[in-house]
Amino acid sequence: MYDRKNQRNLTRTEKRRLVGAILELKRSGRYDDFVLLHREFYVSDGEDRPRAAHMTPSFFPWHRQYLLEFEKALRAVDPAVSVPYWDWTSDNTPGASLWAEDLLGGNGRPGDRQVMTGPFAYATGGWTINDGVSEQPFLTRNFGRPSSPVTLPGKDDVARALKDPVYDAEPWNSVSGTGFRNRIEGWGIRGSRGVSNHNQVHRWVGGSMSGAGSPNDPVFWFHHAFIDLLWVRWQKAHPRSGYRPGARTGGSGGDRERVFGLDEPMPPFGVAPSALLDHTRLYRYV
Repeated sequence: MYDRKNQRNLTRTEKRRLVGAILELKRSGRYDDFVLLHREFYVSDGEDRPRAAHMTPSFFPWHRQYLLEFEKALRAVDPAVSVPYWDWTSDNTPGASLWAEDLLGGNGRPGDRQVMTGPFAYATGGWTINDGVSEQPFLTRNFGRPSSPVTLPGKDDVARALKDPVYDAEPWNSVSGTGFRNRIEGWGIRGSRGVSNHNQVHRWVGGSMSGAGSPNDPVFWFHHAFIDLLWVRWQKAHPRSGYRPGARTGGSGGDRERVFGLDEPMPPFGVAPSALLDHTRLYRYV
C-alpha cells in the first residue's frame, strides 16, 4: 500500500525523486514504450476494431491499469515514488505549483510552443519527443489555446458528472448522452454539450498533450491520477451502481461488439474491468 498525493503537497525531496525517476525511464527507453502503447490503443469509435482505452466503458479501468504499469516502472527505479494527482478544478492557472521549475516546467514559448523551463525542456538534453507524432523533437504546451480560448473545467462540471448514478449507457461510445463515464471523459455531443472535463484538460494544456501521443507530456500522469480519483469518488457516491455493461453486449450493432464487459480481459494487459474496481489494496489518495 502506498499513497498518491496531491501534487501541491509534494515536498522538495518528493519532487526531485519523482522527476529523477521519470527522467531515468526516459533515458532507458521505457518511457517511450508507454507513449507508444497509448497511441496503439487510442481507438476511436469510428474504427472497426475493439476499443478498450477511449470512447468506451473501460476508459476508467484501462487507464487505472495503465497508471499502475507506469507506477510499477517508476517504483522499480525508486520505490519511494508514486504518481501524484493534479486537481485542475483548484490548481487552474499557469502559476499553479505543478508548472514550477522544480516539477513540470511551464508553458510553451510564443511561436513554436516549445517548453523552455523545468526538467523536461528539450534544451536541457533530457527530454526528446521520439514517437513520430510530429517532426518537433521538443515538448510543447499552449495553455488555454489563446487563438481559440479554452478554460479548465470547474468544480461544478465535476459535480454534475458525479451526480449521474449510471456508470455508462448505450451506445457505449463518444456520443453516449448520459452516464458518468462520458460525462468525465468529456466527448462533445453535437447539439447537446461541448467538450468537457478530461478532454477539456487535454485541450487546455495543448501542444504535446493533444491527441494519442499525450503521455509525451508528463502532466498526463498527474491528470489521469485525478481522473482515477474521480472514479473513486463516484463509486463512493453510488455504491449500488456498478460498471456497465455487465457482460458482452452482443447483438448486431457495431459499437456493442467492440466494448469490454465487466469480466472481459482488456488488451494489452489481459486484465478485466472486474479486477480493477477496488484500488484500496494497492494505493490510497491523500
